[in-house]
Amino acid sequence: MRQEAFGGAQSARSKPARSAGDALREMRRTSILHVDMDAFFVSVELRSRPELRGKPVIVGFPAERSVVLSASYEARATGVKSAMPMSIAMRRCPSAVIINPRHAEYYEVSARLMEIFASITDLVEPLSVDEAFLDVGGAIRRLGSPMDIGHLIRRRVQSELGITASVGIASTKFVAKIASTRCKPDGILQIDAEDSIRYLHSLPVGALWGVGGKTAEVLSRLGIRTVADVAATPLASLKKVLGASGEHVHRLSMGIDPRPVTPARLEKSIGAEETFSVDTTDDALLHRELLRLSHRTAIRLRSSGMLARTVALKLRYSDFSTVTRSRTVHTPMDSAQLIYQVAVQLLESLGTRSMSVRLVGVRAEQLEPAGQTSLQLSLDRRDDNWRAAEQALDRVSERFGSKTILPARLMEPGQPPTAT
Repeated sequence: MRQEAFGGAQSARSKPARSAGDALREMRRTSILHVDMDAFFVSVELRSRPELRGKPVIVGFPAERSVVLSASYEARATGVKSAMPMSIAMRRCPSAVIINPRHAEYYEVSARLMEIFASITDLVEPLSVDEAFLDVGGAIRRLGSPMDIGHLIRRRVQSELGITASVGIASTKFVAKIASTRCKPDGILQIDAEDSIRYLHSLPVGALWGVGGKTAEVLSRLGIRTVADVAATPLASLKKVLGASGEHVHRLSMGIDPRPVTPARLEKSIGAEETFSVDTTDDALLHRELLRLSHRTAIRLRSSGMLARTVALKLRYSDFSTVTRSRTVHTPMDSAQLIYQVAVQLLESLGTRSMSVRLVGVRAEQLEPAGQTSLQLSLDRRDDNWRAAEQALDRVSERFGSKTILPARLMEPGQPPTAT
């Protein structure tokens, strides 16, 4: 683990003595944390396969059309990146161990991770399943300085979840996220408020949000290669080159990011999709994948404590044209079987397909918290039976692993599709 502090935090002993109130106000100026897991999917898998630690590992399906979902740092050293086609990743790192993803496991760990964050502060803003912003200003009296809290979070993540986290600490969300990226893997870095601009100006221009590879090339041709160069460039000139985003980039180069940490927002939708290794016209295969995707979606709904009022179907044909259909139901649901029934109805509503299918997806929309929704009793007792059975599956999977029990139809032999 690497512990770093930039600027004031390093020279705290040389500063004049301050009152307790002044010290508290000073710490609250630098109290935004960005906490990010290190190679999250891989780290979760290595908990049960410790013999793979230190080796190149890739999570994803080993098929031509699949993509890398996560890669260990040993695999990344060979040029493997997330979202890279698996065919390229396997050429770059032929010795890599390929592990099929277990999405239910990742979302279960994610839920426990968010519980750790929530025990620290009410101001938690999740960005994805494995990272979040936290404003810990209100927790300083209880838990210590932001650096102390960062260490506490890292210890709890390690001891309770068996994975590692990197933590960036700063006065703004933008700088906190840069700090966590710069101290990866398994590190912690604090950038004091008064040192934010000096730190930013030491970085290459690509560190700024919104400046990708192509934009960096354009700026480089103008002699703008660092964040300091951006800050020194007249705003009018940046707007001429970057358009409307010029002002955004210029503000970030000056450390201006007034956005507060916004407590967890409800997800607008939850879903899953699969790309077949070979385009298919087989209705039985489509139905089987719809069932698989419905279970993945329902597990995520239940782990998030959400219900869905709308189910959407997505099909992508062999010519890459895409069609979507959706249906809203009277009673919100979190049951895979009920989601599957609606998805099949939507598939059948498309009628005869003129070409083979490349991708199929299921999405739950119009989400609402389960605790705030009154579930109507169904006249068909089978609906309640399905929910009870799937909740039992959740408990079994949590204890013994996500693949302990599967619907019989999903255990039929056949070539699995590849994840997107």
